[in-house]
Amino acid sequence: MAFDDVLASRFERANLLYLELLDGLSPEQLGSRLPGLPSSTIAGQLWCVLGARESYPRAARAGSWQGFGGPLEEWEMTDAPTVRAAFEQTAADVAAWLGELRSDDDLRFALALLEHETQHHGQLIRYLYGLGIPRPESWQRQYALDHDDA
Repeated sequence: MAFDDVLASRFERANLLYLELLDGLSPEQLGSRLPGLPSSTIAGQLWCVLGARESYPRAARAGSWQGFGGPLEEWEMTDAPTVRAAFEQTAADVAAWLGELRSDDDLRFALALLEHETQHHGQLIRYLYGLGIPRPESWQRQYALDHDDA
């Protein structure tokens, strides 16, 4: 399997994990913060993922960072169907961009975006445990998580 195919496959997997997570979250859970700790909301974490999916390809195409921005405003992030649609659209946009990669700089931006996606998976796992929200089965398998709420 070519490196480009592996990279595309890993992004697709990351997105499927996000979609399964979104399918199980209520608006109240999307608006939840970790208790007793400085934290953003779950929706804020997802907003950052969406923003990166727009910002990294834009930077790669321009040859330098162009600022951070995403497809949704933070206040829109507690409507799960809207958020899911944004994840589906940005995943399609990223998949198209991955087909355009030509230079080492393009590849650096792509790998940085994949790192960003994975870093948010780790953060969201802590949110799920900390808030007592069940982890989706795909997350259980991908990250070998405990099945209890401990």
